[in-house]
Amino acid sequence: MTTEKKIFVLDTNVILHDFNSIFKFAEHDVLIPITVLEELDKFKKGNDLINFHAREFTRELDKLSGDDLFSDGVALGNDRGRLFIETGKAFSEKMKVSFQDNIPDHRILAITEFVNNDNPDRTTILVSKDINLRMKAKSLGIPAEDFKNDQVQDVDNMISLGIQTIYDFSDEKIAELYQGEEGLTEEELNLDYDLTGHRYFILKNNNSSALAHFNPLNKKVQRVEKPSAYGIYPRNAEQTFSIDALLDPNINLIALTGTAGTGKTLLALASALQLSEQFDQIYLARPIVALANKDLGYLPGDAKEKISPYMQPLFDNLAVIKKKFNIHSKQYLYIDELLRDEKLQITPLAYIRGRSLSNAFFIVDEAQNLTPHEIKTIITRAGEGTKMVFTGDIEQIDSPYLDRKSNGLTYLSDKMKDQDIFAHINLIKGERSFLAELASKLL
Repeated sequence: MTTEKKIFVLDTNVILHDFNSIFKFAEHDVLIPITVLEELDKFKKGNDLINFHAREFTRELDKLSGDDLFSDGVALGNDRGRLFIETGKAFSEKMKVSFQDNIPDHRILAITEFVNNDNPDRTTILVSKDINLRMKAKSLGIPAEDFKNDQVQDVDNMISLGIQTIYDFSDEKIAELYQGEEGLTEEELNLDYDLTGHRYFILKNNNSSALAHFNPLNKKVQRVEKPSAYGIYPRNAEQTFSIDALLDPNINLIALTGTAGTGKTLLALASALQLSEQFDQIYLARPIVALANKDLGYLPGDAKEKISPYMQPLFDNLAVIKKKFNIHSKQYLYIDELLRDEKLQITPLAYIRGRSLSNAFFIVDEAQNLTPHEIKTIITRAGEGTKMVFTGDIEQIDSPYLDRKSNGLTYLSDKMKDQDIFAHINLIKGERSFLAELASKLL
């Protein structure tokens, strides 16, 4: 039985999301509308990751084609299809009456419609991360789908792995956890699956309960006590597990997910301050996702004034920690000293590029707004002794081309879930205020 070779037409945002995307369609053919090359040309200059992707894709095209023309397509490699570039096409009557504006999206649709009609024996699919463009294509009778290569299909299962509750757990075993440091074996949890990576458990019965951690290094389940971090005390089980992982020297990579007000960033920053003497640098960074798709140039003021509104939530978390201490205390003054000496830096993520990340405690806030490739780029910069923490809410994504399945934070948690240096904790209970938690649930 032979598989039908499909034709996948790629939108510009797919290439800016992953410049290697053309190699990820198996044996099927890939077609790039000439309009996409025109749009990519606008992104070649700049220091952001999308600018890098635009340049790398153009270089890859040049390498693939050599002296050949695209009219017959160029081979994408063994067991892959061919790459074609299709020139502009006139709008059909259906296109003319449907769309009055001659914009890039509509020119891409016109080319896709032509290819679809010109290949009646093959399935043509438009691949775009733009939901609205996909809806327009489907309205014209053209199949369209998201770029699925780096999507996590079972997000809910991935989230639930980090913390699990075991009910009707033995009283005697809970007592053992409280009495001894040796802990329990994996078998004593009586699970129907093997444990991999760091896992946290809430062990319960009618009489008692315990918080526990499975350490993949010694294969032991040990009780988790309620630690504090620079004046911040956990208020629930998830926060307890978070601080435990953040202070654990064997866990170098952590993902903290959860809705606003669950304490993700606050716990990460407090833990960084608690361990500050063990690191040369503390970075607290977040990506800037401008409102209404406007870049920072639309905002008044110099560079520092432009980024200030985006960084303010991070400074707010720092202020919460400082309020735990008297203004004359050594802990309060130490924070000011770290800021003054720039050992603690709160900055846009873009400003970190090019810096050494050796022996650093590096926190990336709002990581759900990063692509999988951006997450990879950040982590691969980690030097010896660096601990990386990514926080975010995968239900609150500001990028128009990412969702709960395709964002970098979800991708990271799924790909790293079985690794001995990684822990993922999903925080559920809001601790900001009763009002904030009620709004999160009801509105």
